[in-house]
Formats: sequence, structure tokens, C-alpha cells
Amino acid sequence: MSSPAVVWDPALLAYNLGDDHPFNPVRLDLTIRLATALGVLEDVPFLVPEPAVAEQLYRAHTAEYVEAVRQAPMAGWDVGHGLGTPDNPVFTDMHEASALVVGSTLLGARRIAEGRALRAVNIAGGLHHAMGDRASGFCVYNDCVVAISWLLDHGFDRIAYVDTDVHHGDGVQAAFYSDPRVLTISLHQHPFTLFPGTGYAGEIGEGAAGGRAVNLPLPPATKDAGWFRAFHAVVPSVLAAFRPQILVTQCGVDSHVEDPLADLSLTVDGHRAIYRTLREFADTFAEGRWLAVGGGGYQLIRVVPRSWTHLLATVLDRDVDPTTPLPREWTERVLAMAPKAEVPTRMTDGPDGAEPSFSRWGDGMDDPVDIAVRDTRRAVFPLHGLDPDDPRD
Repeated sequence: MSSPAVVWDPALLAYNLGDDHPFNPVRLDLTIRLATALGVLEDVPFLVPEPAVAEQLYRAHTAEYVEAVRQAPMAGWDVGHGLGTPDNPVFTDMHEASALVVGSTLLGARRIAEGRALRAVNIAGGLHHAMGDRASGFCVYNDCVVAISWLLDHGFDRIAYVDTDVHHGDGVQAAFYSDPRVLTISLHQHPFTLFPGTGYAGEIGEGAAGGRAVNLPLPPATKDAGWFRAFHAVVPSVLAAFRPQILVTQCGVDSHVEDPLADLSLTVDGHRAIYRTLREFADTFAEGRWLAVGGGGYQLIRVVPRSWTHLLATVLDRDVDPTTPLPREWTERVLAMAPKAEVPTRMTDGPDGAEPSFSRWGDGMDDPVDIAVRDTRRAVFPLHGLDPDDPRD
């Protein structure tokens, strides 16, 4: 078994919706630079991806839509398919750049399926909103869906997808809503308060896949302690019942308190704890197999580079001490780009870098997230043979 696989190529920076768009590729560049400066990527050979071909894209998208993406840069204003909107503006070489993101996640999935690595990470991936026939939420092609579909055809029939982005993983849920082989779990800000307006506890899958869609909609302002209380009240029990062969995780960091587009209140330390927990769950429930992708995150300097450096470090078993100062070379690079930026000084948001503490559900306390916990457990636990009201389950 080889070392964990890191998929990266500067060509991935071409997925660029515009300099004024929140989904700015500088966040990827700054992450790789920070991880490199801290030694996280020392002697790590990058896997260099190739763009996904049409037949691979058809796993998630209609042929008509793929052709519309190809033609969009040359077409008029009325592109359709969700393209040419403020969220999803058309850009030069949009098809090629988007297909490369898909190819990157596919490469990580293939490396795991071939037994050449237990873990793989692609921080450029995680475009979980794209639908079969339209772009949505900054996402043109859905790399998560393509990779999961490919894994289903290459030796896997129980795949667990866990989405920790602040937005509901709607595109992935929609793709597998009636497929009992795929368990989709999403923790997100309540859909009544945030795009895309889906992800209620009652969305549980259909037919034989009833219970395979698990949604935990959290109230705005939920902090680390509440997030982990909810997470541990639902996710490990469902994973244990489902017995996945591989864990696919979307690791968006727009749940951070400083993110400009949403209203949860997690910290970089909370993100680091999420990744360490996902690593543990992959080992516990999926024989160590873990495919991690990026996702949202729009505080481009203070949050994304630090959080995803922790992600890379966690996948590589090179955990970074959160009290580590940020390297001077990285800070100087940032200030050269944005002289007025407030640059963080350490790899933590707290005074000592301690992982967030939380009280576990079932302790008799009434936490603001407990309504969501109860609703989700009662919606899906019985379908997995679990007691929704017993904290031991």
C-alpha cells in the first residue's frame, strides 16, 4: 500500500468564475503554498490529473448539458442550464477547467479502488451542487457524483458520503436518492435560512433507499460544540449500521464564523477536529478507505488555507500542531497580494489550539441543536434498525 495520494496541479486554478466572484481559486493556491511552507507536502509526489472525458461526465450529467457547457463561452447570453448567471458565470475554457476538477477526484478514487492508496485528497473538488442538467451554486460539473458512480462500477456497493459544507449537498443527494448502495449524510445550515433551500430532516431517500439520505439542518450561529454534539448524535450510529466500504467526504469550510456567505460559527480548530474524526471513522467503519475533497469556503486568506492545510496534514498523517506560527514567507506572499489583509498568525483560532469540547446528546440538557438531532434520528434511525430515542444507539 502506497502513501496517501494528493491530487494537485496548478492547472486546477483555471476553474475561475471571475476575480470578483467568491469562488476564487486563490484559496487553492494559498493552501498549497501554506502546506508546502509548513513541510506538510515535503517529499509528497502530486498526482497530476487529466480532464474527465464525456463518457465519464455522463455518469452525472446529460449529454445535452455537457454540450451546453462546451458551447457556453461561444454562445449568446441565453445559455440556459443555470449557466451565465451571477452564481455561475460563463468563463473561458469552462468545460475544460470543470472537467479537470472531475478528473482530479476520479484520479483519487481510482488510486483507492486499485489498492494503491487507502486515502486520497483533492482540495479542488467538492462541487456538490451541480445537477444532472444544470449548474448550481458555483458548481458546473459534480465531481462527487461522477467519482461515486465510478466507484459503484469498480468494486464498491456500499459507499458513504459525508458532507460537512455549510450548504446542503443537494446535487449528490439528488443523484443517489433512490440508490440503496449510497448513503449520503449532510450537516448544514438550516435550509430555511440558506441556499439551496433543501436538506430537511424529512428528506430520507425513496424506495429501497429509504433512510439512505440523512440530513442534519443546524440553526444559524451553531458553534463547534453544537456542531459536534449533533454530528456524534447521528453520524457514527448510521455509519456503523450501513457498514461502508469507503468514506467519501466533502470538506467545505464555509461553516467558519468568518465566512461571508453563511451563518454557522465554527473555527479552524473545529475544522481540524472534523478531519481527525473523519479519519478515525474511515479507519473504524471503512477499513481505512477515505476519499476527501474540498468544497465551499470564502474567507480566502484567514480560513481556507489554514483549514485545508489541516485537511492535507490529516490525510497524510502529518498533523500540524495548531499553535504553529504561520511561515513568514507565506505571510509575505499574502501581504504582497493584499496589503491590507488581516493575516492570521498561527494555525489555530484559539489561545492554545485545543480541540473543541462538547457535551454528548442524551445528557438531559436542551441544546439548540437538539431539535435537529431528534428530527433526524426519528426520520432515519428506525430504517437502520436503531432506536431514535435511545442515546446508546
